[in-house]
Amino acid sequence: MKKSGMTKFRTALVFAMAMVLVGCQSTYYAAMEKVGVHKRDIMVDRIENSQEAQEEAQEQFKSALERFRSVVDFDGGDLEAIYDQLNSEYEDSVAAAEGVKKRITGVRDVSDALFDEWEDELKLYSNTKLRRASASQLKKTRRQYARMLASMERSEKQMQPVLNAFQDQVLYLKHNLNAQAVTALKGEFGSIKSDIERLVRDMQRSIDESRKFVATLKKS
Repeated sequence: MKKSGMTKFRTALVFAMAMVLVGCQSTYYAAMEKVGVHKRDIMVDRIENSQEAQEEAQEQFKSALERFRSVVDFDGGDLEAIYDQLNSEYEDSVAAAEGVKKRITGVRDVSDALFDEWEDELKLYSNTKLRRASASQLKKTRRQYARMLASMERSEKQMQPVLNAFQDQVLYLKHNLNAQAVTALKGEFGSIKSDIERLVRDMQRSIDESRKFVATLKKS
């Protein structure tokens, strides 16, 4: 690419990024299309970003579970330091959950824009056969997308109950830094463990579903 072309590309990209910051999605998509990046490309990119966010959240919740295990296995030492570590894991888990939620919102935004555009452009066909074929593909893609999005949203919603339970343990330990508190938390460990393991499995199903959808988009 010539220097002038690269400069134009960078200018458009900076402008597009600025539009995102102020929430003007339609202007952002228009600016990206001017440099050859279409809604479908953005959709694929955002879905893949959501996969990464879910994978990071999986690892974070696993890490939080191990930290919680270290609390219930506590056998002397600085209990306040243990609390600080557990609280840090909780805060990191909250941040990971927010990251997943943000990525899913991005997927939903661009997908809605893509499907609306596709629907509108069906009216532009003069060839009836091609219009019907495109309408059929749109219907199929929407159905596959709906299944993928439902899986994403289901796993995302399941994070909050886990975070709520985790927060309860952190708060209880914060105000009861003693052996009795640790004993009380031991009784909750099994439930926390089951919830996190189920969440990790559900997130993996969501990741697998989104990978299948992206593979379908890339083939079409």
